[in-house]
Amino acid sequence: MVGGLVRSEDTSLASTTTRERAHLPVMSILDTIPASDRTKLRRAGKAGWSRPMLATLTDHYFSRPDWIYERKLDGERVIGVRAGRSAKLYSRSQQTLDGAYPEVVDALGLQQEEDFTVDGEVVAFDGTTTSFSRLQRRMQTKDPEQARRSGVAVYYYVFDVMHVAGYDVTGVPLRSRKRLLRALLAFADPLRFTSHRNTEGERYYEEACRKRWEGLVAKRADSTYVPVRSPDWLKFKCVNSQEFVVAGYTDPAGSRKEFGAILIGYYDGDDLRYAGKVGTGFDDRTLLDLGRRLRRLERPDSPFVDRVPGRNVHWVKPQLVCEAGFTEWTGDGRLRHPRFMGLRRDKRAREVVRERPS
Repeated sequence: MVGGLVRSEDTSLASTTTRERAHLPVMSILDTIPASDRTKLRRAGKAGWSRPMLATLTDHYFSRPDWIYERKLDGERVIGVRAGRSAKLYSRSQQTLDGAYPEVVDALGLQQEEDFTVDGEVVAFDGTTTSFSRLQRRMQTKDPEQARRSGVAVYYYVFDVMHVAGYDVTGVPLRSRKRLLRALLAFADPLRFTSHRNTEGERYYEEACRKRWEGLVAKRADSTYVPVRSPDWLKFKCVNSQEFVVAGYTDPAGSRKEFGAILIGYYDGDDLRYAGKVGTGFDDRTLLDLGRRLRRLERPDSPFVDRVPGRNVHWVKPQLVCEAGFTEWTGDGRLRHPRFMGLRRDKRAREVVRERPS
């Protein structure tokens, strides 16, 4: 068990060490996948950012031998690119993240192979649990030295690969991409291989919920990598949470500073729907930073199509996206017991919709 993650039960490439595999010649690395799958390699140019594959929410949990099961991490989705001597990090919306996670940039820059694109999640830990709130202290900076001095250690859990040494490998089945990934990188902190289980999805899900993880991601073992939200990757969530658009705030009361609660919603076509008020989950640092941002975005009228009850409300341009946890949706489309988890920069406001199990 490493960093609170369960050891992989996949025994592929067990005969060589991770560091030995990472120093194999390029064609030897590609030879680690079956010959039948090498026919699916496609010649491509230099590595670069790639739109990530996204998972679909489901409430149907299962165990199937043709699926693998990974822990769902509570962090920031990051695309890692090595093109020549330099490495770069990108968000899923193609924002540059080098300043926030310089040690990850350094680690990718030390790899022997100089042409690859990988997919993963950058996380920070609170004990053995990944903490999106703790990661916020890194996400909000663009200064590498400030990031290193933050006192928040981060780790890049890599779970997929899209490009290697001039080849597009997205058409290769997932199990073989996993083999290729393990051969490609030397996994030493802050780089970590995202382990998985091959069977017992339901038992693993129960274990994840007992440990208060966010959940699991079930992936079809023969799936190709496609840059869309796909039913070949499914989210088994233990905790209800999703992104919301921030569109207003209320005045603070008592000893509270900056604001009392934020008003959040989601898009339904072109309409911004109201989902509720969030008044918990903020520390003093977040109140100060978010309060300043909200005041700069003020507008005179409500951006919601719904009538929003309450007084002392300030409306803002719907540009900021936050993550919020909650117990359930009510019958009238409101959140019950919502709590603020952090701001997100990896999703545009107009892409935020209500997540519904498929």
